[in-house]
Amino acid sequence: MMKAIRVSSTGGVEKMIYESIVKPTITKETDVIIRNHYIGVNFIDTYHRSGLYKLPLPFTLGREGSGVVEEVGSVAANKFKVGDRVCYFSPDSYADYTLVPEQLVFKLPDSVDFKSGAAYPLQGMTGHYLVRSTFKLESKHTCLIQAGAGGLGQILIQMAKILGAKVITTVSTPEKEEICKKLGADVIINYNQGNNLEELAKLVKQLNDGNGVDVVYDGVGASTWKQSLLSLKPLGMLCLIGNASGPVPPIDPLLLSTNGSLFLTRPTLAHYIAEKGSMEQRMTEIFSWVEQGKLVLSNPTIIDLERASDAHNLLEGRASKGKILLKPADI
Repeated sequence: MMKAIRVSSTGGVEKMIYESIVKPTITKETDVIIRNHYIGVNFIDTYHRSGLYKLPLPFTLGREGSGVVEEVGSVAANKFKVGDRVCYFSPDSYADYTLVPEQLVFKLPDSVDFKSGAAYPLQGMTGHYLVRSTFKLESKHTCLIQAGAGGLGQILIQMAKILGAKVITTVSTPEKEEICKKLGADVIINYNQGNNLEELAKLVKQLNDGNGVDVVYDGVGASTWKQSLLSLKPLGMLCLIGNASGPVPPIDPLLLSTNGSLFLTRPTLAHYIAEKGSMEQRMTEIFSWVEQGKLVLSNPTIIDLERASDAHNLLEGRASKGKILLKPADI
């Protein structure tokens, strides 16, 4: 038996039950069983718990983690062995042990710790495909990153600066402003210090020599999408990547043409790692940046697995600063 955070009916954080369930066993040749050391917490976990994104009930929460290989199937044994330090992107991570297909497991470099290992599979690869694939960010570009002090926001700021782009970002507190400044953001807008969120697009252009930005990465959603769209230059791209303030409503396509023949996308990580080898390619570059000190995990919040509801409260209350990790008992 093992402990896990289970959801039997969707709703608020009270639906997250810390309970004993059967430990997974190898059922396929490509299976890998991992003893979790740290588990990444992401907004998608709150969407699954609340029922915004539907999953068959009951289910175990979570989409990423890091730990040590406990057992491998006969085919997976060609890539992994018991005791390997690994990270993964796969369901059911809010648990002591997780069963993961081998293609979604990645060996951790010796210099990368378990905290970083758990922080980068979902958010790290999301940031990577956004700057490398969805919109290929270069030094000639300017980007707007909504909620820069959040877990994904901090990753995007750093990746954008690695690629030489100019970064404008938004925050809600002086503390979060300082976090983004240390990460290298060029322009920081605190919308609780005399900056009206409804005038954000106008302010962005004022702070960018009168020009719109090339791309906006917006994980906030309902309260920001319109100003994000209006912040773009002609032919710019709005990447909607989350619903922190609620889902974005249906959008009239004419808004795109009348504001400069804009591009709009709502990408998903699974499609960007569907091709064989793409996850390995992305994780290799991400961890090379970590090893070089270019990509830093800044003061993650560590919470015991049994108190995972506290993590969801922090996320949904917009009180988190950076990555939140869960730690199973006896680790």
